[in-house]
Amino acid sequence: MNPTTLPHSRGTSAEPHRPHGASVHRSMATPQHTPAMAGQPDGLTQTAHRHLDLAVQCLLKQQHPEGYWCAELQGDSILESEYILLKWIIGQEKDDRLPKIANYLRRLQQPDGAWVQFPGARLDLAATVKGYFALKLMGDPADAPHMVRARELIRANGGAERCNSFTKFYLAALGQVSYSAVPSIPPEIVYLPKWFYFNLDKVSAWTRTMITPLSIVTTHRPIRRLPPDLGIDELYVKKKYRHRLMPNGDAHRTWSTIFTSLDRVLKLVDRVGMTPLRKRALQRIEDWLIDHTDRSDGLGAIFPPMVYILIALRCLGYSESHPKVREAHKHLDDLMIDDPKNNEIRIQPCFSPIWDTGIAAYALTEAGLHNESEPVRRCADWLVSKECRHPGDWVANVRHPVAPSGWYFEFNNGFYPDVDDTAMVAMALQRIGGEEAVNSAKRGVEWIFAMQNEDGGWAAFDRTVERPILEHVPFADHNAIQDPSCPDITGRTLECLGHLGYLPDHAAVQKAIKFIRSKQEPEGCWFGRWGVNYIYGTWQVLCGLRNIGQDMTAPWVEAAGKWLKRVQKPDGSFGESANSYEDRALMGQGPSTASQTAWGVMAMMAVYGAQDPAVDRGIQWLCDNQLLEGQADCAPGNPGVFGSTYGKGSWEEPHFTGTGFPRVFYLKYHMYRLYFPIMCLGRWLHAQPGHNTSE
Repeated sequence: MNPTTLPHSRGTSAEPHRPHGASVHRSMATPQHTPAMAGQPDGLTQTAHRHLDLAVQCLLKQQHPEGYWCAELQGDSILESEYILLKWIIGQEKDDRLPKIANYLRRLQQPDGAWVQFPGARLDLAATVKGYFALKLMGDPADAPHMVRARELIRANGGAERCNSFTKFYLAALGQVSYSAVPSIPPEIVYLPKWFYFNLDKVSAWTRTMITPLSIVTTHRPIRRLPPDLGIDELYVKKKYRHRLMPNGDAHRTWSTIFTSLDRVLKLVDRVGMTPLRKRALQRIEDWLIDHTDRSDGLGAIFPPMVYILIALRCLGYSESHPKVREAHKHLDDLMIDDPKNNEIRIQPCFSPIWDTGIAAYALTEAGLHNESEPVRRCADWLVSKECRHPGDWVANVRHPVAPSGWYFEFNNGFYPDVDDTAMVAMALQRIGGEEAVNSAKRGVEWIFAMQNEDGGWAAFDRTVERPILEHVPFADHNAIQDPSCPDITGRTLECLGHLGYLPDHAAVQKAIKFIRSKQEPEGCWFGRWGVNYIYGTWQVLCGLRNIGQDMTAPWVEAAGKWLKRVQKPDGSFGESANSYEDRALMGQGPSTASQTAWGVMAMMAVYGAQDPAVDRGIQWLCDNQLLEGQADCAPGNPGVFGSTYGKGSWEEPHFTGTGFPRVFYLKYHMYRLYFPIMCLGRWLHAQPGHNTSE
């Protein structure tokens, strides 16, 4: 069989695909709501099949020979500015790649002088300070128009003294502020007992990998002295705040006072040398860091700790020729994308191959491809080979022993498998079939059960308990010091469990549904922690509920369906800006995107079935907006910066629909616009009565 030709239909019901022998709950039948528009389904079915076939061919062309997919993962300008600042901190400012990185950084600057978190966002003060500083170091004159615009904007918004704590680490290391303005992170935190409210096991995995190297930095306080003309004195409005620790902007006043007072005590203890455990603590942190670079493409396999560890190793006396230092540089270098056409280099925050491959595989099974397809078999074999069979940090918080399993996000990140990737991959492997794939999926699900939180939900990397007070510590202003349960991951987990035959009477499922109900917004939707935003969260929850066998006619479920219909645009599309994280009044509102339209349509199908007119309008929009041969995919007025071309069969999507840290850092997954529409079109076609996908 030609792998780009869709196979015969797997059936005509609208029910989700279940393993053989699994019973199906009564409520899983397609709800009989409003009939489809007269005369529409047959023509739309044929049209949708043609467009699905084009999209599948486009997706298969992106597959790597080893079987995986790995699209570009795009963040914002802080990746480029922080890398430039890093190279100046460690005395490597002559790196001949820096001018090309600076070229890209200049192109990301907005007309008003700001650098922002995503296209259409408001000023990001910290990003703008770092962008200005990086370009000044790279030789841009302070009186150049783009620098003047940035400087005036910074000063009008409170000055550089209002930057977040993670920006101030860079500023302190380059002598622009004193370390008094930087939160203390004493290395002795490694000795805090498990029962203590704060310890390393009780913060998010990404926070753990960031604050451990930074504890070395705050202890050694390295400073690269710059000539005065390269400094940023002009960015400060109130000089008295320049060298003072500023409270977390979102912190409760009482807790802010407590934690800033504690910080002053810690700094006093440092000054007088009352740190008898300091040497042993530093050694223990160093051992932890070195240990956690094994089985990983860099510390945590994400950009911030990969930068911080280079500064930390330098503080510890590691030479540039040391294998661990060379390895750390290489991991950052690997994230760079060289664009010779524009003489630019852009930097990714990490790689996303397992995430991309898991979603692509699941989408292809929705399109009708299974293990008889050679590309799908290669994909399954690669995913099975990436199962994480060694214990990681997660073992500290599980109550009962479980065999190590799960999947991480990147190529290698062995200490940090996560529930979201594991659920995505497990249900894809279950759907693909084959003994090895199914056994791997079952192990992954057993690991997921061990990671369920007491509140019934699932978080990303750890089994955790939410501790709101931690959000107020001075170094918590990245808005993600914790990794609590969230509705979107819990919804995807339920979808996965449904594919493996679990039903609503299972105890873990009951707890999860109770958690989801407790997190429903008054409007009927759910918050999206890992995707933008309420459309994402609502899609994950509704598809999970339907696949596990929840009664989709329950009033609380239909409330979500009604919300979706309210935010659907007249042309059938969906769109939501990440500005909805800042303003709830914007939930479900924003420019139309292919990925969000696919999410919204799949969510409506879960509630109303595939014959609903609102669903048909969404399918029609996806068909009408698919790219044709020769069409480019880039942002209006800014070609090449916020997009790249996959050609015929894809969709244009210049907007960011992925979330890193809400209100702090967002992501554009360059293949979201392809595999989610495939998933949606395949699911819709499969649900059409009498439809044969091989037409």
